[in-house]
Amino acid sequence: MFLDSQKGELFVKTKKNKLRIFSAGDIHGDTRVAEKLAEQAKEKHADLVVLCGDLTFAERSTDNIIGPFKKRHLKVLLIPGNHETVATADFLADVYGVKNIHGYSVRYKGVGIFGAGGANIGLSQLSEEEFYDLLKKGFEKIKYLDKKIMVTHVHPSGTKMEKFTQFFPGSSGVRKAVEKFKPNILLCSHVHEAEGLEEKIGKTRVINVGKKGKVIDI
Repeated sequence: MFLDSQKGELFVKTKKNKLRIFSAGDIHGDTRVAEKLAEQAKEKHADLVVLCGDLTFAERSTDNIIGPFKKRHLKVLLIPGNHETVATADFLADVYGVKNIHGYSVRYKGVGIFGAGGANIGLSQLSEEEFYDLLKKGFEKIKYLDKKIMVTHVHPSGTKMEKFTQFFPGSSGVRKAVEKFKPNILLCSHVHEAEGLEEKIGKTRVINVGKKGKVIDI
């Protein structure tokens, strides 16, 4: 058990067979936010950091966004948002030695994690069919695992998150993937106003992690 020095909260350090994720999105090139998030992830003993896109602001401000996590020796997965292309996400992953899971998956501590970045607006705009196909591609590699986490930037259609904005529609392709693949958790961001909101689609926990970040134990 340890104390979060910023919030005065007690956390129980996870057992070896548990996975603790620290997830955030919508950093938008703000290095101060990146530093704060990295420090939180370290303090909360995260096994893995998952960044849900919009790491940059319209492809600018890529410097020192991933660096704060790496200098604290944290493992990082990322996807692009609608503010950066897949190429930029690949560039950041290559430079810092982390993994872009856009259309791919990884297994960590017995948990399968698969994702698709981009959105239905912006620089990495995808069709609903493309969302579904990319998520299916990643899912197929880890579908045998009991615990699975889906990572997207955009939120699913027909959710409460969709009602927080008039400009950013939810994705029916992501919704279809949730209903078909039934992950334990879906991590997303995109709608700033819905930051921190949790809801369910069937038995799947859908969490908008936002730029304040969220600890998830699985």
